[in-house]
Amino acid sequence: MIQVGDRLPDVTLMEYLETEGPGCTIGPNPVRVREAAAGKTVALFAVPGAYTPTCSAKHLPGYLQRLDDLRAAGVDEVWCVSVNDAFVMHAWGRDQGAHGKIRMLADGSADFARATGLTLDLTARGLGLRSNRYSMLVQDGVVRTLNVEAPGAFEVSDADTLLAQVRQWRAAA
Repeated sequence: MIQVGDRLPDVTLMEYLETEGPGCTIGPNPVRVREAAAGKTVALFAVPGAYTPTCSAKHLPGYLQRLDDLRAAGVDEVWCVSVNDAFVMHAWGRDQGAHGKIRMLADGSADFARATGLTLDLTARGLGLRSNRYSMLVQDGVVRTLNVEAPGAFEVSDADTLLAQVRQWRAAA
């Protein structure tokens, strides 16, 4: 499992973009994780699935509510990662009001989840291989804090916990 002090894995996630930009087309676009995190402070949280009850009612909304506080504390970007395709992540982000605020990154084949060692096997429940619920503070591609939930729990990966850790980490730096 990835640990504090480790670099993020060199894998590619997908992000659906609604507007065309330099080098980016409308629709799913690849996001090289190490490249995208380089030189930035990122609050990354992962969920078992888009549109699932805890993820939709608490996890993503908490990060939206604390977005300004996270930015004021020095976070450049907030990433939400889930083992869903880019179309689902885009629709979920749109429905939650996250567009232009939180990067909704699809880990459709669970490559990121596997590379971090943070997988959750929900095959018995008909959901297949998913990501564990967790949050991490990443600075220039290096994990500075990591909060992994026990299966079914939502106690340590919330926005308030990560915000407190960002502030503590900044104060110690």
